Amino acid sequence: MSKRNALVSTMILLVMLSMMSFMSVSAQDEEPTATLETLPTATPAVESIGSGGLEISFWNGLTGSDGVTLNAMLADFVAEHPEISVTTEIVEWGTLYTKLQTAFIAGEGPDMFLVHANEVPQFASYGVLTDLSGWYDTGGGTIPADDFAQPGFDGAFYNGTVYGVELDNHGRGAWVNVDHFEAAGLDPNTYPENYEETVAMLQQLTLDANGNNAASEDFDPENIVQYGTTVSEWIYVQFLQYMWGMGGDLLSEDKTTATINSPEAVEALQRMYDLIYTYHVAPVPAGFDTWQAFSTGAISILPTGTWFRNFAEDQTDINSQPWPVLPIGDQRVSWFGSHIFLVPNTTTGEKLDAVRTLIEWVTENQVMWAASGQVPARLSAQQQLDPENYPSNILIGQTFTEYGRMSPQCQVILELEDAIGPELDAALNDLKTPQQALDDAAARMQQVLDRTSC
Repeated sequence: MSKRNALVSTMILLVMLSMMSFMSVSAQDEEPTATLETLPTATPAVESIGSGGLEISFWNGLTGSDGVTLNAMLADFVAEHPEISVTTEIVEWGTLYTKLQTAFIAGEGPDMFLVHANEVPQFASYGVLTDLSGWYDTGGGTIPADDFAQPGFDGAFYNGTVYGVELDNHGRGAWVNVDHFEAAGLDPNTYPENYEETVAMLQQLTLDANGNNAASEDFDPENIVQYGTTVSEWIYVQFLQYMWGMGGDLLSEDKTTATINSPEAVEALQRMYDLIYTYHVAPVPAGFDTWQAFSTGAISILPTGTWFRNFAEDQTDINSQPWPVLPIGDQRVSWFGSHIFLVPNTTTGEKLDAVRTLIEWVTENQVMWAASGQVPARLSAQQQLDPENYPSNILIGQTFTEYGRMSPQCQVILELEDAIGPELDAALNDLKTPQQALDDAAARMQQVLDRTSC
């Protein structure tokens, strides 16, 4: 079998597996989107920007207000480069991955696209990406490699070759309802230091219809009107950071064995479960809209990410402020990732030159991208952010440096995540015990790892 036929056969198998697994994944495990600016999840939101004859097609999964910000930047770009136009297709991340895999097989992919850093190995392993080493000053180009924050910049590499250009660091923190804190006699500028302090704080913030908090003997858990927090905004990454905080991990050090059912991981999921069913300070995930609940005052602390900035400021009347992650694990760990621009190796000639011009323009203007809520990848852009306009970017971004951790890079990370998501949902919706759920997740992950290397 030729290398090309082998690649096509492998990719067809991956697409089939991805399609089957995506059908079973709960929407709770996808990156959340803003309510007002939400774009379609199945059909791409297509926008043509500019009228230049040299047209670039660009696919991404920025379905929230961050996608609106990037399109606004692209409008500025084509104004400066009128010979170029950009057609963006924005579709939710899960659908995007399958769409990309199918497009590569058919030879009908975009001219450029955006993924997360931990997914770069999967696409690079297909042999469909352009080596971008020559775009950086270390390879004779103009992009300053040493201006990108680590470890996020490492996410643009695969087997020592740089295949992408990093756009940002984005990750987990929280937003709190300041009025709820003051009403409960709590200081919104004092953070809990451990799980016990977190539970005690959340009990004070959780109220029933009679005004009793969850620490009261008269508290009615069947009639809660205000929850202290939620565990259901992107369950997968919430679990990751709590598991890491307990000392657990998804995989063994050599990435050959699933360790998601270790005692440390089970304890992390048990603590999330207990917030719902033992302490009654978080709602059952099924059918609960976390962003809408925060905007109506039904949640005091919303664990979310940098992407929440515009929703908090523009789409709610809540007196809120950003916070670091809650210490549900024994140590505070903040999950973060990076968005990476990638270029298929089918983009050549004038198209490749235009794509390079666009990506270099965006990376030179990353301060504009901070308006999305994300933290610019370039250190020089981070240093230009002022606390008055970008408090959440700065506060949450600092946690990435202090105790942040990125998802592991792996050629089959999408399949592994698909194996985990439904099991976390099952545990937190009380369909399985945390131990049962993670045992089942480990078994499904191991099947993937035994079939192909990570």
